[in-house]
Formats: sequence, structure tokens, C-alpha cells
Amino acid sequence: MNIICMKWGGKFPVEYVNRLYTMVSSNMNAKFRFICFTENSKGIRPEVEIQELPELELPPGSPERGWRKLTVFKKNFGGLSGPTLFLDLDVVIVENLDVFFNQPGDFLIAHDKKNSKKKEGNSSVFRFEIGQYSQILNYFENNSQQVKNEVRHEQAYLSREIDKLGKLEFWPDEWVPSFKYKCCPSWLKSWFIAPSIPKGARVILFHGLPNPPEAIIGRSGKWYRHIQPSPWIKDYWTTYE
Repeated sequence: MNIICMKWGGKFPVEYVNRLYTMVSSNMNAKFRFICFTENSKGIRPEVEIQELPELELPPGSPERGWRKLTVFKKNFGGLSGPTLFLDLDVVIVENLDVFFNQPGDFLIAHDKKNSKKKEGNSSVFRFEIGQYSQILNYFENNSQQVKNEVRHEQAYLSREIDKLGKLEFWPDEWVPSFKYKCCPSWLKSWFIAPSIPKGARVILFHGLPNPPEAIIGRSGKWYRHIQPSPWIKDYWTTYE
């Protein structure tokens, strides 16, 4: 069993990798490997395996943004094999993760709840088999501009292509709630009730705003959205540091 993450640029400090590792190690009973793919390993705790961050083979000057995640579909990626769980650095783990390896399916991903009617995943948490679906990466590298004209981001492209193969499946919704849509009360209630962990939650996803530090202090990141502070996020972080 592999659990992997990626860190590049300056968006996420090294503490995010260390917190993620400790949250994972405290919530896995089965033996696992934890690998971080990064261009800068300074400050990452020694228990974390470090591998070089793979490059996308794109035309010179092409912005990669979040598309770099697609490199996990390289054949023989990282010299790994077997079932692999990808986790974004800013997730908050609140329950056991073994079930993510036991759930039947070839490819599983969180359902993007921004538009729940769309058959589209949120790639903060997805599981796949190393070596499968290399054609998805190859097609993107050879047709990157066309793909970017068709879809907004890598998770939309990934979901579309996996669905074409008949392999797209979603985690149970209660396992992977969105902080913004499931932890936070509705607009009026948000002035009186603080965000909380939904029943059945295992990995809480952060996408857009707020990010975890903003959520801790009750800053929504949007003028039209109010949230109360969520100190329990920091409790999980400090427990696992």
C-alpha cells in the first residue's frame, strides 16, 4: 500500500507534509509506504520517503498549475507498484484510512460537491493502481492546449477520461466531506453555529477558500460568506505533530 503526496512551489510550507504523514500514521493499521514527491525536501521528517518531483512533458512556457498531478499515471511511477492513495497536503484526517484501500473499485475519487449533479471528482483523495491509465497522461502531454480549452482543471479531465473507460467510482460521500459545503452551517445558521465534523467523516477536504489556517480562525476568504472559528482543526494538527 502506497500513500503519496506532492509538494512544489511555495503555496504549502513543509509543515503540511509533516502533519499529513503524522495524521496518516495515526490512522492506518495496515503497513504502508508514505512518499512525498517534491523538488525541495528540506525540513521534511525522516520517516517520509522522498522522491524527485516528476515533470510534465509540455511545450516550453506552458503553465502546469495543478496539472502536474497527472504525472502519477506515468508507467513505473516512482518505481512503485500496487494500490496507491493520493492525498492533497491540505486535507484534515479525522478517522481511520484503511477502508480507502478496502473499498471495491479500480479507480475511486471524492465526488466534487460544487456541482453535485456533474459526474466529476475532487482529486484531493483518489486511489488507483500504479501503472494503469498511462494513456491519460500521454494524451494530455500531446494535446495539452486542446484539453485546457475543453475543461477547467486536471480533476475535470481526469474524471472525464476515467469515466470514458467505465472505471469512475466515488468514495461514500460521508467519508470525504467538503469543509465548505458539509462542515459549515447554512448561511443564516453560520452566524450562530460553528463548523463541525459531519458524522462518518474520515478525510475533510479543503478546496478554494477558506484554507485550513483561515478556517481555524473563522475567516472565510469571501466577503459574502461568514464562518465561525474551527479550533478543532488545529487540535488534530497539534495532536499529530
